[in-house]
Amino acid sequence: MDYTQLPAVNATLNGTAAVLLTAGLILIKQKKIDAHKWCMMAAFAVSILFLGCYLVYHAHVGSVPYKGTGFLRIVYFTILISHVLLAFTVPVLATISLNRGLRMQVARHKAISKWTLPIWLYVSVTGVIVYLMLYVM
Repeated sequence: MDYTQLPAVNATLNGTAAVLLTAGLILIKQKKIDAHKWCMMAAFAVSILFLGCYLVYHAHVGSVPYKGTGFLRIVYFTILISHVLLAFTVPVLATISLNRGLRMQVARHKAISKWTLPIWLYVSVTGVIVYLMLYVM
């Protein structure tokens, strides 16, 4: 199998998750609960698909070194380190948030989602940035 296209697929999935998360936020602010629910479930599904593709890629290709130098190297590793550290929290936070939302535990859902959304959105957006810096620039 040719794994060379998976980084682009992963960036696309991350970007899609970011769009769905943003749409979900807008929808809940408009009190469109069912549309919000479907958007967030889609974001969760896209993120699970991303994780699967990411694991397959790195299991077969391994680590890809960053070749940039100077200031961009510092920027890249700053983004990468924060991205990776926060990415570890997303599956747990997203699962809890989704579970509480689907069970209509509104107060508990809001309490954790105020942390989940910004972290998940940051991880999704910085995933695209890491891809661009590593494979495109």
